[in-house]
Amino acid sequence: MGKFSFIAHMPDAPGSLHRAAEIIKKYDGNINRIQFDRRIDPGTVFYEVTATGESYRKITDELAAIGYLQSSIKPLDFLKFCVYLPHQPGALYEFLSYTTSAGANIALIDFDDKGRHPNRLTVSLNLEQSTVVDELLDQLKSRYRLEIIEYDKTGRHLDDTVFYVRYAQEVRDLIGESEEAFLLSFMADTNHIAQELTDRGFDPRKAFDCVLTTGRTLNATNGDRFYADVQQFPLTPDTTLFCFQLPCGGSIFLIQAPDELVMIDTGYGIYHDAVMAMFSHYGPGNLRNLSRIVITHADGDHCGAAGFFKVPVFLHKDTLEIIRTNNRAYGSRNQESVLEEFYTKMINLFSGFNPPEDSRVFPDPAGATRGTLPVIGTVRAGEIILEVLEGLGGHTCGQVFLYSPAHGLLFAADTVINFSSLSRERADYSSLAAFLVTSVNVNSELAKQERTALLALAEETDRTLAGTGRRCLICGGHGAVSVLENGKLVPSGDIKRYDAGKKNEQAGTN
Repeated sequence: MGKFSFIAHMPDAPGSLHRAAEIIKKYDGNINRIQFDRRIDPGTVFYEVTATGESYRKITDELAAIGYLQSSIKPLDFLKFCVYLPHQPGALYEFLSYTTSAGANIALIDFDDKGRHPNRLTVSLNLEQSTVVDELLDQLKSRYRLEIIEYDKTGRHLDDTVFYVRYAQEVRDLIGESEEAFLLSFMADTNHIAQELTDRGFDPRKAFDCVLTTGRTLNATNGDRFYADVQQFPLTPDTTLFCFQLPCGGSIFLIQAPDELVMIDTGYGIYHDAVMAMFSHYGPGNLRNLSRIVITHADGDHCGAAGFFKVPVFLHKDTLEIIRTNNRAYGSRNQESVLEEFYTKMINLFSGFNPPEDSRVFPDPAGATRGTLPVIGTVRAGEIILEVLEGLGGHTCGQVFLYSPAHGLLFAADTVINFSSLSRERADYSSLAAFLVTSVNVNSELAKQERTALLALAEETDRTLAGTGRRCLICGGHGAVSVLENGKLVPSGDIKRYDAGKKNEQAGTN
């Protein structure tokens, strides 16, 4: 027995669901999941069934034989036109016989004999094949006076009677042409999270909107439209810390020492070319001195470009497993969450995820701690030595933090973030993930404990550095590098805006 999924596109008529269920029962299939919502699409139904491989083949063969099985997502042609009908009994009936024979789905029909055009009927049709459109138009033109208003072959003007076809076309626009099987699977996965969110009281359409907005935002902030907020801090006379706050997702940190460069997190893969151009603008250039990368955790905005760099990548063993399983909730109590699993697949797809090739796993804890956080190794960047602290599994399992008490550095990943420093655009983008997974932390209680422990370290470091003129720089995974002022995070130093389109920077635009 195995678990199989398929999509059915059924007539919007009484008994359709019953007929499909009868076929599944006939071959001893057990329905594990079914989702149909007329508010989204009146003809598309999603199934997951448990059956033997042979039974599943027979089920889908019989569904295909009666036209129920959806095996491809071809963009439909959209045709809108006016036709002038004789004002006599049966005129509309005769016209509709042509559209029915062509297999056209009527999206709009408008006629009023009291209006300004008493003989004009306005019609919008969705059709599966261009050849059918041409044949239908030839038939109609030989019988009626026609005026074509719009003819679209891209699928962009489809209405909600074919919601999932329109959705698939918009996904195509984001990722390029893909195999039909992949699009069908992605469509089913999106439907599954919409079903889950509906069960939690949310509008299912918002799930689809958030998915598409995520992809569109990433595309819209790349290339010449890429930008970043940049901070620089001298750590020693010859060592500099850079923070590059990208348009969407996490920040990239570089520690530039005389003979080597260490990167902490990589940003999304989709931004790689734009990021490399930005590095050239600020001095690191082609990163010829890059010696290693440290990944704080497995979310795509922190490790998604790691595979572009041919250097060792250091990370926690659970981070490596999250990358391998493609599930950001791996190892947590939410590991089976359909929301977490889908979000990981979706964001990695849209963001051009490129996993590390040369992975080096940090060792297990050996007893040393900083407060409540185990110390599991060290990372050197020139004369800067950073302790690697193991997280508790709050934001994700395997998240690590980097700490240098001597130089006042605390890389807090996504556990301590100066949210007030986020631009409106970044905050809006972050809210998409928060909706799709309901919480960006896989364990909120543990995330609070981690935050408390890190802030305690920052306060302790500030006390130790008192009188030196230095402060503990809290380098959150998002937002500005900050310091603690009366318990609140306040951006530190100058923040400059890098604009790829203008190839320059401006001060104080964060």
